[in-house]
Amino acid sequence: MSANVAVIERIFSAFARRDFAVLAELTDPEFEFWAVTGREAGRDGAYRGRDGLRDYLADVARVWEELRAEPRDYRERGDVVVVTGRVYAWGLGRVVDTPAGWLWRLRDGRVVEGRVFDNEQDALAAGGLV
Repeated sequence: MSANVAVIERIFSAFARRDFAVLAELTDPEFEFWAVTGREAGRDGAYRGRDGLRDYLADVARVWEELRAEPRDYRERGDVVVVTGRVYAWGLGRVVDTPAGWLWRLRDGRVVEGRVFDNEQDALAAGGLV
C-alpha cells in the first residue's frame, strides 16, 4: 500500500469517528471538500479549511441520523487517490444506500482536496482513471 492510500484510509476512519483532530492533522489548512451533505444542508460550494471541517461535521450531525461511507477499492494516479464503494445514510425522512466515489488530491502527504461523487464512474473519470 502506498503512503497516499494509507493517508486516505486514515481519512475515512477519522470521518467515520467524526474525529476533527485527526482530520485536521491529515489535511492541508486550505483543504477543500465538496460533499453531498453540503447540498443536503443547503450549502453552496465547498467546505474550506479547518472551519469548513467543523462545519461539515456539524452538518452531518444535523442532516443525518446515520452516515456511513464504505470504501471498497482504492486506485491511485500520481497525487490523486480515487476510492469507490457505497454510502449508507438515513435522515431527513429518507434512506440512502448507493454506490459512491471519492476523489482525494494530496500534496506532501496531506489531503488538499476531497470530492464526493454520486457514482463511481464520475469519480474515476475525474481522477483520469477511465
